Amino acid sequence: MKYNPYLSKPFSFLLNAALIAGLASFTLQDNPNQKPDESRFTPVVVAEGLDEPMVFEPLKDGSVYIVERKGAFKKYDPATKTVNLIANIPVNTKYTNAEGVSREAEEGLMGLSLDPNFEKNHWVYLYYAHPTEKKHLLTRWDLVNDKLVAGSEKVVLEVTTQREVCCHTGGGMTWDKAGNLYLTVGNNTGNQQAAQTDERPGRASWDDQGHAGNTNDLRGKILRIHPEPDGSYTIPEGNLFPKGTAKARPEIYSMGHRNPWRIAIDSKTGFIYWGEVGPDANEDTEIGPRGYDELNQARKPGNFGWPWFVGNDQAFPVYDYANNKPLEKKDPKKPINNSPNNTGLTELPPVAPNFIYYPYGVSEKFPLVGSGSRSATGGPIYHRADFKNPKRPWPTYYEGKWIATDFSRGWIMAISMDENGDYKSMERVLPSYRPVEPIDMKFGPDGDLYVLEYGSNWFRKSDNSRLVRIEYNGGNRKPVVYASVSQKGGTVPFKTTLSSEGTKDFDGDALKYQWKVTSAAGAPRVFTTANPTVSFDKPGVYTATLTVTDPKGASNSQSVKIIAGNEPPAVAVNLTGNRTFFFPDKPIQYAVQVTDKEDGSLAKANAAPGKIDPARVAISIDYTSEGFDFAEVAQSQRSVDASTQFAVAQTLINQSDCKVCHQVSTKSVGPSFHDIANRYKAKPETDRLVKKVINGGGGVWGEVAMPAHPAMSVADAAAIVHYILNSTEKTLSTLPIQGSYTVKIPEGDNGRGSVLVRAAYTDRTVKNIPSQTSETQLILRNPVVSPATAEITQGVDIKARGMGNGVSLMAFANGYIGYKKLDLTDIKQLELMASAQKREGAVGGTVEVRLDSPTGELIGQTQIEVAQPRSAPTATAIQNAGGATASTQAKPASTPAPARSAGPPRIDLKETNGVHDVYLVFKNDQAKPIEPLLSLGSITFNHTKK
Repeated sequence: MKYNPYLSKPFSFLLNAALIAGLASFTLQDNPNQKPDESRFTPVVVAEGLDEPMVFEPLKDGSVYIVERKGAFKKYDPATKTVNLIANIPVNTKYTNAEGVSREAEEGLMGLSLDPNFEKNHWVYLYYAHPTEKKHLLTRWDLVNDKLVAGSEKVVLEVTTQREVCCHTGGGMTWDKAGNLYLTVGNNTGNQQAAQTDERPGRASWDDQGHAGNTNDLRGKILRIHPEPDGSYTIPEGNLFPKGTAKARPEIYSMGHRNPWRIAIDSKTGFIYWGEVGPDANEDTEIGPRGYDELNQARKPGNFGWPWFVGNDQAFPVYDYANNKPLEKKDPKKPINNSPNNTGLTELPPVAPNFIYYPYGVSEKFPLVGSGSRSATGGPIYHRADFKNPKRPWPTYYEGKWIATDFSRGWIMAISMDENGDYKSMERVLPSYRPVEPIDMKFGPDGDLYVLEYGSNWFRKSDNSRLVRIEYNGGNRKPVVYASVSQKGGTVPFKTTLSSEGTKDFDGDALKYQWKVTSAAGAPRVFTTANPTVSFDKPGVYTATLTVTDPKGASNSQSVKIIAGNEPPAVAVNLTGNRTFFFPDKPIQYAVQVTDKEDGSLAKANAAPGKIDPARVAISIDYTSEGFDFAEVAQSQRSVDASTQFAVAQTLINQSDCKVCHQVSTKSVGPSFHDIANRYKAKPETDRLVKKVINGGGGVWGEVAMPAHPAMSVADAAAIVHYILNSTEKTLSTLPIQGSYTVKIPEGDNGRGSVLVRAAYTDRTVKNIPSQTSETQLILRNPVVSPATAEITQGVDIKARGMGNGVSLMAFANGYIGYKKLDLTDIKQLELMASAQKREGAVGGTVEVRLDSPTGELIGQTQIEVAQPRSAPTATAIQNAGGATASTQAKPASTPAPARSAGPPRIDLKETNGVHDVYLVFKNDQAKPIEPLLSLGSITFNHTKK
């Protein structure tokens, strides 16, 4: 594996549930030449909370087996929608370098496959690193009633390994029609930016000529064996070396691999496809060519060249480390392995052609693969005939195409071959879905494509690790319905307009609209126009339900409530200065205004009849951690009590597991919130309670321990604790109706959250008509803005990145991104996390800031020059590297440029007030269409110049 060190945010391409209703009787004509609309595909999260998932196997009943690197073997149960542990396999996950330091390796529980006759024989194959001995094992187990039968493990195959340096394990498995099992095995050799061919004594772990290039070694190979009923295996005919060949392992189907990963077989042609993770060099040097990842095809057994060749036969010289000089390069037609670490044949098969190959920079031959971090994974070949009566088969358009992904770049590509199997073309599949480091991908029995997302944390559990099922809806789609009202209530008589704005049908059908207005008294009133105006003459509570139906009978509904006889109050929050962003070092100046037809207004601030008492108005300002869902707060309509002030905390509680053990005023498994508040009333101990929510604990309230919530941010835990400690308050405790508030970022929070300014007022009842609550929310965004949140994009490529750094935007000439309705009041400068890296093929360019359109008023610009990369590694540096090295999976997308004294690029802005659409436009008239100008990670809106 090779990891991108930039974090991707969880994908946002989940469509409205109405789109994924079951197939209707109507079915589209399946046109093999017409690409299906992206709205027909829906990513559905199947399982979350996984810990370094590696491989999965879906079953016909919707359940899925999943293995994790640390040894867990799990199953997703579709009935309970839970992931349950089947077994923990003891595995090794470490290596010890030359200095005796133990570090995480890529090995562990690496592979999983079900026997083709699993439903009858219940055999499951696991590939893992032995916990104490230096070897990887392919084992077969009996899996009965979701339990690994004790004593049933049979060791089918052993691969001898070393644990002095890291990396590359492989672990992909698949089966052909003859019942032969294919297994990918990584080269298990020390990693540097070139090929490892160190022939000095004591450096065997750094000589891949003794591993991937050794015909008598199973590492750096794709193996093909035929498992037998007794747990042994036989050798099928047609492998690379005939049985009985001296100094050659007959299990080898193909050799010369660095890290072959996920493997698939075309059921029609028998061709083998896999992803191949290549070396990390950014440019050609004396020690070899720049690195390439490969998406490979094998039509027959062969030698794919590593460690002497990569890409399209780009050659590495064997390096003479003793004398610090490169030797001559090998002949790809007749490579010779004369390393002292080679125990196999000296003369090797000719190098087979590679299928698709791409470097860190732009690939002119395969431009769609993009640039930056790379880690070719692989994926399945789609054939409709491979599925028996699938519920949701993918369309004929993808027939015979290779659906492949890249772990680091996060795209899914449909690769087309011609009638001979040669490369023809490629195109993106679901570009709006950005998987977070996809580590395995395959079709399930129902025809759905499953994607296993490893998540953004390397060698530890990730909150965004998950299994996703991509469902295709080839039939009629239900309309997506939105119902709203221009005025949700008022004194009678009054009129209001019922609105269906936002309602749509992805099939383009003409829709029928029906509004039904009902109340406890009187007959329903029905309207058959999309946006009728309705009169209310009698006080009461009414429900207006919008039902939308397409010509095929598919319908969907949504309701709104209307209160007649009581005018809703009007609530406003006025801010001094910027109304889009908050700045931690700048206080928020606010003032709340409330008016109500029956109650009066705050302007006459006293408690006399007909006037609004300020104490009845709830005002709260809350910092919320990154990722907080404001929609639930916006949809709530709570009465004015403590819960209004603590709306953020209540939302967090609803989204967590708090209510499993706690109630507000009554004891459950754990103490009530009131009990907790009373215990700590005299001495709140807020900090200790926040740590307890995150870390867990026990012994204070009895035997039941409180579970830990390690994924919860300090800010979220503090909000919940603050609410609990104030849950017994009988009167509303709130901020003043006017004042100044300084935002404090909680310790331990990443500071990328937002601020919610919320004011609410519930008026008095009018006779028997219920009171009405009105509220206003202002969400002040963090001044650091991600390119992924741009509402408008053109001529740019946004891709997922790992390890905590959001997304990366790659800009091309005349491309732009746009943000709608940003308040530029007091914004003096933009600060860009941007660079033009030669490694990514970037050529640099100008970034312009324009108002209201890509050609609107220019208010600032800056030039991004190509950064000079650090010097390429020398042979001496590699020679002195010793056994310690980082995984290729940890290599960044680009080598950082030397530090600039001027700091990040900044754009001073012309003074601009008010709300505008803001565009960043990327220019370079000399750039070719496929050449990126620069990469952009974030934009910071500064209220002072730096």
